[in-house]
Amino acid sequence: MKHYLKLALKIAIIGCLLVIGFVTAVNYNVFGKLLTKEELLNYKNETASVIISEDQIIIGKFYTKNRTNATFKDFPKHLINALVATEDARFFEHSGVDSRSLLRVLFKSIIMGNKRSGGGSTITQQLAKNIAGRKHFGFLTMPVNKVKEIIQARRIESIYTKENILTLYLNTVAFGENIYGIEAAALRYFNKDVKNLNIEESAVLIGVLKANTFYNPHLNPKNALKRRQVVLKQMQTYNYLGQAEIDSIQKLPLQLDYNNLNSNNNSGHFIAFVEKETKQILEVINKANKTNYSLKKDGLLVKTTLNYKMQSFAISAFNNHLADMQPKLRSQYKANNTQKRALNTLIDKQLKHLKISKDSAKIKTKQSVFNWKKSYSDSISLIDSLKLENTLLRAGLMAMSPKSGAIKTYVGGINHQRYAYDQVFSQRQLASTFKPILYANAFENGKTPCNYLDNEEITLSDYKDWHPTNADKQFGGKYSMQGALLNSKNVPTVNLYLETNFVKLDTIWNRLKFSSRLKNKPSLALGTTTASIYEVTNAYATFANYGKQVKPYIITSISTADGTILYEHKAEKQKPILTKKTATYINEILQNAINRGTGTRLRNTYNVKMPLAGKTGTSQNYTDAWFVGYNPDLVMVSRVGCNSPKIHFNNGLGAGSSLALPLVAKTLKQIELDAELKKRYTSKFKELSDVDFYNLECEDFKEKSTIENFFDLFKDKEKSFEKEQERTKKKALRKQKRANRLKGKRED
Repeated sequence: MKHYLKLALKIAIIGCLLVIGFVTAVNYNVFGKLLTKEELLNYKNETASVIISEDQIIIGKFYTKNRTNATFKDFPKHLINALVATEDARFFEHSGVDSRSLLRVLFKSIIMGNKRSGGGSTITQQLAKNIAGRKHFGFLTMPVNKVKEIIQARRIESIYTKENILTLYLNTVAFGENIYGIEAAALRYFNKDVKNLNIEESAVLIGVLKANTFYNPHLNPKNALKRRQVVLKQMQTYNYLGQAEIDSIQKLPLQLDYNNLNSNNNSGHFIAFVEKETKQILEVINKANKTNYSLKKDGLLVKTTLNYKMQSFAISAFNNHLADMQPKLRSQYKANNTQKRALNTLIDKQLKHLKISKDSAKIKTKQSVFNWKKSYSDSISLIDSLKLENTLLRAGLMAMSPKSGAIKTYVGGINHQRYAYDQVFSQRQLASTFKPILYANAFENGKTPCNYLDNEEITLSDYKDWHPTNADKQFGGKYSMQGALLNSKNVPTVNLYLETNFVKLDTIWNRLKFSSRLKNKPSLALGTTTASIYEVTNAYATFANYGKQVKPYIITSISTADGTILYEHKAEKQKPILTKKTATYINEILQNAINRGTGTRLRNTYNVKMPLAGKTGTSQNYTDAWFVGYNPDLVMVSRVGCNSPKIHFNNGLGAGSSLALPLVAKTLKQIELDAELKKRYTSKFKELSDVDFYNLECEDFKEKSTIENFFDLFKDKEKSFEKEQERTKKKALRKQKRANRLKGKRED
């Protein structure tokens, strides 16, 4: 018997020595480095940078891990109670390690190998694991990692208060869906800050910690609800909730306000723009200060110019108007044979480019189909998919303060997650939105709104006998420059172009910051050149700001998590690009375009009452529809059209007033109905001086006098004689060439 006791004693001593040796080995970094107290004090979570709108709404994040740090004062008391009751009931009593739980882990988990017996880790030990992670050591994996966490937990408890430990823990734990930290989880699942969580919401989030996929309230709501009830019961067990209170809460259904900024973001294109701009700013800061700030890791606060309410109004306008226009376009492509052929020809070219046979393209597969109400999956062929994509209306809208350059609304497309290409920067044919620039150039060079332009039919023989027409097919008489612009008349505008010094026009075009090059052709008068929504907004802002140019911007400031400001936007000196008189003329004429010209639908159909100037634009064959609406406080520009210029409406449904204007009108109407925004964005234009009033006081249109008609007749006969002479010369030249060929002579 004594022999066995001695043997047991020896085994116990050896066991103790092995345990001591093992713990010592772990402590001295034999199984990988442990964090020192200094390193633990300086530990910094990798946190997401947050993008804030002008009206203090979180509109997006940049991260490798979606984590937003919160402070202890942000945590409701019931959140802490739920955490402690569920994860570590004796948290406020131990010093990092709970002896009872440790013994359970030693005998059940380690010695007996029962992995389902419970981890036994305290909140502090879990924090140690979250900070340092776990590594694989073969059959020693569990004991090594547990000992490491015990040592690290002791160190954490020696340098941090209990409040600090809870704060670090709640900022490091994972909540599924690449979300880290309670603040990010509260925003994702309940669309609120952590400080605003109620008891049942706190219980749901603490319940997720047990298994962040199985208890994910979005993916598995039934599991999450059951786990919530367990957490609430634990709170009752440890006297954090009374019986009446828990009975009341447990009857409540699971109510989420799921807010995934990645998939449900109505500002996706804007956020991509912000990311690009912020990285450029940080690159300059890091280079100048030898710092290493990271947009995706350092939890920066990026404040932007975007107004969330206005953005929401614009998105609503897109969803309502384009959803209404989309089936009308597709119905034309089903009913009209010419359009059918055009679409099929385009698809044939696309299949050829993709090197896919028609037979293969007819095979049906499960595909995601975009729909304005809700995208869905369907079994369709590639050909049918291409038909849907090619006839899909694409659009963009941007609104900016002409006084500061701050971009207030930015819709870069119909769905950023599906269509990332930014329509705000897409170069498309300008159509009649170019005309005010041509007229502004004329005013800069001495003409006035009451100078008259001829509206007679013209044929330009030097340009392949081009015959410009007005939209209403009406000719004759004369239009004042004011009347021609507000009614968007083509023939008078072409006549104005023929009188224009191209170099001067090109100079103004470049000063207004357009990127495309102008071609000196009369068709330019009707907007055959290209530009982007961004450029058009900036140019019209110069009119709204009475000739002074501002630089568009989207970021107001960038700061660190502790409030240190790294960057702050500073207003640049405004450059005078046009004279105040020219801008005044354009503003007055384009106000008349809204009140009695091409933009009257804004008033008559949509009942927008705020002071506005505006211009419609419809490119050839209704390829693109434009609308610009502005006043001294806001410039808003929209454009709508399919990806390929070969796909378009075949009637007035594709005009700027029908397709693009409603996007601006519906957005402005909502602004007008909002008391705060109405006050900010409905300033009147400046009163006209007596001289300016006089220079604008004339009839839009007048018939020609008898004398003018006589001289026109004389001019027509003279032109006819010149054309006849030219035809005779060409005929003689062709005759001479034929004679030379017959004689075998070499032609010059």
